Amino acid sequence: MANAQLSIDTVIDVRSIMPRERHALIFETFRKLAPGHGFMLVNDHDPKPLYYQFQAEHPGTFGWDYLEKGPDVWRVAISRPA
Repeated sequence: MANAQLSIDTVIDVRSIMPRERHALIFETFRKLAPGHGFMLVNDHDPKPLYYQFQAEHPGTFGWDYLEKGPDVWRVAISRPA
């Protein structure tokens, strides 16, 4: 992870969540984050479209760090910078 001070409090594994419910859950979790905290997203594909949605809706106010890049599992730390 880029920020050693970051606290990962939650893991959201969206592989078992209905696709139409995933982004709402992810953004609700992000809205509740305190500065310096984050969560780990686990997915079965590269969540690049989600990254672009974060860029559009929360420009400059989120961290995005790939922890694992497939081919079967992607793990991303999504955070609110301190």
